[in-house]
Amino acid sequence: MHTKTSFKNRLFALLLLSFLAFQSCQKDTEVYQENPAENTVLPTAVQDTTLTDKELQNLLFEEDSIQVLLESGRIVDISGMEVEKENPKKVYIHYMPWFQSKGYNGYWGQHWTMTNQNPDIIDTDGKREIASYYYPIIGPYASDDPDLQEYHMLLMKLAGIDGVIFDWYGSKDIYDYQLIKEATESFMGRLDDLDMSFSIMYEDRVAQVAVDQGMYANTTAAAQADFNYIKDNYFNRNNFFEYEDQKLMFVFGPGTITDTTQWDDIFTVFPETETPHFLTLWAANQNVGSNASGEFLWVAPDHLLAHEYYYNTYLNSDFVTVGSSYPGFDSFYEEGGWGLWHNWSIDHDNGNTFVETLNYTHHQDADFIQLATWNDFGEGTMLEPTEEYGFFNLQILQQYTGVTYKPEDLQTTLDLYRSRKLYAKNEAAQYYLDRCYYYIKKSKLTRAKNILTAVNRYF
Repeated sequence: MHTKTSFKNRLFALLLLSFLAFQSCQKDTEVYQENPAENTVLPTAVQDTTLTDKELQNLLFEEDSIQVLLESGRIVDISGMEVEKENPKKVYIHYMPWFQSKGYNGYWGQHWTMTNQNPDIIDTDGKREIASYYYPIIGPYASDDPDLQEYHMLLMKLAGIDGVIFDWYGSKDIYDYQLIKEATESFMGRLDDLDMSFSIMYEDRVAQVAVDQGMYANTTAAAQADFNYIKDNYFNRNNFFEYEDQKLMFVFGPGTITDTTQWDDIFTVFPETETPHFLTLWAANQNVGSNASGEFLWVAPDHLLAHEYYYNTYLNSDFVTVGSSYPGFDSFYEEGGWGLWHNWSIDHDNGNTFVETLNYTHHQDADFIQLATWNDFGEGTMLEPTEEYGFFNLQILQQYTGVTYKPEDLQTTLDLYRSRKLYAKNEAAQYYLDRCYYYIKKSKLTRAKNILTAVNRYF
């Protein structure tokens, strides 16, 4: 959470409102301000003109009165965000915590640049040059930025997403693996605050990298170290994903460790009573042997034929089954200089591919759904808002999950993020933006919008 300024300073700021009120009428309904954190041009929220200056001033005074009660202990600000959903199916989303930005981290990370893209180059539309065919609506960002985490997690809640599956590259300080681990862990407070569960998708190829770096004698020892880290640092959290009273984690493959006796040795790190459900990529459980509890579906070149094969094979088995929905697949790796990893694509089809895969998955009886992905811009599978599709995918998801929220509530969350950046150095404004966050959590979206209107009018 942001540091709150003193009540005295906030009160002083409010005393200026009457003097500043007349100026608000002369503001354009949409103006462009420079983002202090990213040095990126972002529009502020469109101002609501239905409330009078007096009403907005009273609103801010009320929020200061609430803060006095909070500080005195006479009321308690309880965290958490309860979301009502008509659809009981659990929906989880695959998340890439691997981005760095110059404004927040001091440099552009490789997932924005690959080998030949330069985000410092800005085109005539104000877009930076990034390693993707698609552009995040907020521009390129840093995964460990608290403002970004607030924005992403709130959007997920408003769309009915129940939890996050983090793409995870082990516990060793190799390449950017340590940064990915640290970024993953920086989300924990926000996940707790919003009542979101999480799990880990282990990339087993990192075990071979650790061996190649001379850190371990073999891949079994390297994977054991990673699994011990997961057990000791993630399994002990109350919101680690559980299914049938067991922790549940994933492996993207396995593609490197394919000897079942190795996996038997790796799983000795877990006490018998704490052995997790372990899900492999579809058609890969034989590489793990009896340690595999199930498989998850993923994006494949043959698209819905892969879905058909998966469901026909596993739905009537004892395996845990995980459906998959995605908006398309359009890899930038070759153009970005990372080589031809994929020689196929799946057309986004103006958003119809996501509708198609979500409908297909809905008619199957998988145990839950994994959305692939929230933000893999390099492979073009992102569901987060982009310049190309706006909130379309999240609106479809809202309809599927049956939440009570509306598309304009997604816009409120975007406006909150933009205001965080616009007023990054203004403690008084950040206090009211904290209150806006609180009201979104409590599903009081009208109150949240009104606070944003007041902040953008007076600060």
